[in-house]
Amino acid sequence: MEKRACGKASLELAVMGIGCWSFGGGAYWGAQNQKDVEAVVKTALDAGCNYFDTAEMYNNGESERSLGKALGRRRAEAVICTKTGPQNAHRADLRRKCDEALGRLGSDYIDIFMIHWPLDRPSTRQHTSDPAVLKRPPTADEAFGALMELRAEGKIRHIGVSNFGVQQLTEALATGADIAVNQLAYNLLARAIEDRIAPLCLERGVGIIGYMPLMQGLLSDKVSTLDDMSPERTRTRHFSSRRAGVRHGEPGFEAETMNAIEAIRLIARDANLSVSRLAIAWAAANPAVTCVLAGARNSQQVQDNIRGADIRLSDPILRALDAATRPLMEKWGPSPDLWQNAANNRIE
Repeated sequence: MEKRACGKASLELAVMGIGCWSFGGGAYWGAQNQKDVEAVVKTALDAGCNYFDTAEMYNNGESERSLGKALGRRRAEAVICTKTGPQNAHRADLRRKCDEALGRLGSDYIDIFMIHWPLDRPSTRQHTSDPAVLKRPPTADEAFGALMELRAEGKIRHIGVSNFGVQQLTEALATGADIAVNQLAYNLLARAIEDRIAPLCLERGVGIIGYMPLMQGLLSDKVSTLDDMSPERTRTRHFSSRRAGVRHGEPGFEAETMNAIEAIRLIARDANLSVSRLAIAWAAANPAVTCVLAGARNSQQVQDNIRGADIRLSDPILRALDAATRPLMEKWGPSPDLWQNAANNRIE
């Protein structure tokens, strides 16, 4: 498995990473057998995939526990990233959350500790109703100062952020923190980071971990119509606000999304590839992307994702995919927030 330097950090990640949200089982992805988790981890490590991504919010900490158990004696082979939300980014809270994560993982260090969403009121309101936190949200200086302390103490090895836009990443870097990675949604149906965020990350030596390369199943061979998606996965701006659980309040881009999917399917068929392998290969082809992050429920899915990451797409195929998805990209606009409308964008 190819490994790539993570920006200017002393860190290399396999181009294919393992998303661990399903580990431990929970309401969003359903039950998950621990033996299958162990098979996923073993298959990944044996293939050279070293990056495992979890968070305290994934199944109320059970994802971290499940991952720690599955790694066992192979902990040193893995790069573990875990995250906590902006509501926990005051100094004392960050230190406590780090210790709690270490306990659940069964490890004495975390390779990458991330702030899951930006440190501003719109983002923080999504995660807490605590009036004290909302009155005085954590500042970048406080949060990244605490992360630098944790790194100096050896509890974490690298500092990361997730879903930080140009302004937010610039503010974080201004604190003096060496930020190794910015984790961002990136796939053929969600290309907004190409406008400003990815160029900034390249310029400042910050790696990008691209999550959701299959757009929660839209970029797979299993979806015939948008109605095939479960309600939990029809809340992004691709979908009409008439659908249950959608909060963006926009008409959505259902026609443009389906047109793009149908065009991608034709390109995949002509290239003799599955849609999922084509989508992963496309995300990995971006030079700003260090690692493509996809979830896996069993070892077969890991192997299939690895095959996608190993594919090198030709320039004609890349141009065809650009043409197929550009109308949706232009209609979507520059806002990279998948769930909120442009006026309430949390990624600035």
